[in-house]
Amino acid sequence: MIYSRRSFMGLSLGSAIALSAPRLIGQTVATHQATPVPRQAPSGRPFNAHFVDIGAAAGLTAPTIYGGLETNKYILESVGCGCAFIDYDNDGWMDIFLLCGTRLDGAPDDATNRLYKNNRDGTFTDVTEKAGLHATGWASGVCIGDYNNDGFEDLFCTYFGQNKLYRNNGDGTFTDVTQAAGLTNDPTRWGAGCSFLDYNRDGHLDLFVSNYVHFNLEHAPPPGGSCNWKGIPVECGPLGLPTGHHSLYRNNGDGTFTDVSQQAGIAQATKCYGMTVVAADLDEDGWTDIYVACDSTPSLLFMNNHDGTFREEGVLRGVALSDDGEEQAGMGVGIGDYDLEGHLDLFKTHFADDANALYHNDGKGNFDDVTSSSRVGVETRYVCWGAGIVDLDNDGHPDLFMVTGNVYPEVERTLPQYPKKGPRVVFRNLGNGTFEELIDAAGPGVAQPHCSRGCAFGDFDNDGDIDILVINLNENPSLLRNDLAGKQNWIKVKLEGVKSNRSAIGARVLARYGGKTQAQCIVSQSSFYSSNDPRLHFGLGNSTSVAVEVHWPSGLVESFKSLPVNELITLKEGLGPVPNRGWSKT
Repeated sequence: MIYSRRSFMGLSLGSAIALSAPRLIGQTVATHQATPVPRQAPSGRPFNAHFVDIGAAAGLTAPTIYGGLETNKYILESVGCGCAFIDYDNDGWMDIFLLCGTRLDGAPDDATNRLYKNNRDGTFTDVTEKAGLHATGWASGVCIGDYNNDGFEDLFCTYFGQNKLYRNNGDGTFTDVTQAAGLTNDPTRWGAGCSFLDYNRDGHLDLFVSNYVHFNLEHAPPPGGSCNWKGIPVECGPLGLPTGHHSLYRNNGDGTFTDVSQQAGIAQATKCYGMTVVAADLDEDGWTDIYVACDSTPSLLFMNNHDGTFREEGVLRGVALSDDGEEQAGMGVGIGDYDLEGHLDLFKTHFADDANALYHNDGKGNFDDVTSSSRVGVETRYVCWGAGIVDLDNDGHPDLFMVTGNVYPEVERTLPQYPKKGPRVVFRNLGNGTFEELIDAAGPGVAQPHCSRGCAFGDFDNDGDIDILVINLNENPSLLRNDLAGKQNWIKVKLEGVKSNRSAIGARVLARYGGKTQAQCIVSQSSFYSSNDPRLHFGLGNSTSVAVEVHWPSGLVESFKSLPVNELITLKEGLGPVPNRGWSKT
């Protein structure tokens, strides 16, 4: 029996899960399928963004080691990892941080996370060893934030095994302070998504960590048997494996954290296979909420009660299940305002044969699934991961972007319609609530197939458009430079908290231009296990003036009118515009 999402409105999440199919050891992923929306004729409108992969030429030459090359024995080898744009040295240029995995038979010599310094000339230098960030293991996600408010962005990395908190020392080096901060895992867990956030508005960044599955190599079921996909033996999981449980850590303000999962109401939520975490004020009440994309189980939406606790309302608010009431393989999450109504919408990626979901926010944190009506549902061919709601051509209408790559490399030999490597996909915003899928028309960096996972969005060359960093499993990463044509205008907004946390994570910004209003927010993680350039980028089209309204995490609201275009504006809480630190466009 199929239950529509709306039929669940009066039910608890636990009741919803009880209605779903039983899980048996040896299952793989959620089996929800969607019939593709019929494609319309091409719009014929030019798309001025053009992406070229300059990763190797820019010096990003080390491969992201992760699992087997031709086949995977366990799910641990398949999920992959994320990446980040981070200005770790505060010079105004985005540097790059890349996670890495390993292999079951041992780590190759080049298997390590990597930090690349931006040389400000289109190239990067590997400073991993100098920075003290060499680490080998099954890394998953990364989130960025200045947890100690010292003016330098810190790193938190999740792992199968021990998560790691790296404090930025402000001199180009990092120190692993995981144990001193009280963030050690015991027993071993599979850390997945993570986000810094200030859930209690005390000015200190707290930390939320999702966990994927409870996995043990010694007892993991082998491929085959009832573990098959379309009749082909594949790795087992996540279905049939015990779920992970998610954690909220309160920042004590002294460099340490306390696990408050129980008292905050996080531990009471139904256990799900947690993946990407996005923390933002989705109902516009001034308090940060938490959305967790979940694989093959209902996704979770924790609404902030303003008293240090949360209530889980993913089903009630329309972002837990498909529109026909079934579980989906939630992986990545983009957040932004695709229809310029001034509210934060969500874009969640899924498995092959299913559509990726676009959720429209009514401004009160209630969502409608507009996947079909927006025509995003034309694409169901790929396993999809990193995603964003970003204005790629600066026309003032945010587009959608996602990367693809299969988890079952052996399937392609029998079913070539499910290749290991897939293209990246652009959904160009047509400005009327609908999108047009572009692949070849967006440039060779989009069309070239890879087995990708995380991606991050940012302006690495400070030229006023959005570039894209992409993790490719067992290849070097892609750096998609946006060679944007035309003369569309833009503005970048960088925020510095004072009473709020220094990174201003959780801030919501409204830009008003040409009769439009666009909402964006500063988040610590989105896409798939990744972290974006924290400078919010607004394409403005032909508008030559813009007004900005900042809703700071502390509750302060400030407005700035008639700001200049084609510039970075740095706004300090309570003080307004201040000089840009290190920013240069040349």
